[in-house]
Amino acid sequence: MVRKNSRPISPHLQVYRLPLTGIISITHRMTGVILSVGLIFFVYLLHVILAGPVSYLELQSFMQQWLAKLVYWGFIYALFFHLCHGVRHLVWDAGKSFDRETLNRYALVELTISLLLTLIIFLFI
Repeated sequence: MVRKNSRPISPHLQVYRLPLTGIISITHRMTGVILSVGLIFFVYLLHVILAGPVSYLELQSFMQQWLAKLVYWGFIYALFFHLCHGVRHLVWDAGKSFDRETLNRYALVELTISLLLTLIIFLFI
């Protein structure tokens, strides 16, 4: 049986390269999940703070560990990335920037701005 179309039916992951906009879209969803989990953790932190000075000191000790700081800064980056991609969606809602070149350029701008915002917060805290 001869197929009319020579495209592969199911490309292998080693062959198929996900476009930048696809990677950004997946990352946007992942940062949304990270922000949801982070919000639950934030509510827990508020509970610990309200529990009294002993709990607060234990929380301070925990937050001084490098892994806690890494999670903290990852959460801040996720917040800024999610914000920048949300602004990009607003631009799309206006019906603009759908050509491939602009999509890729805006994806790079989005990544750059989210990194810069995280760096600015890092430098001023």
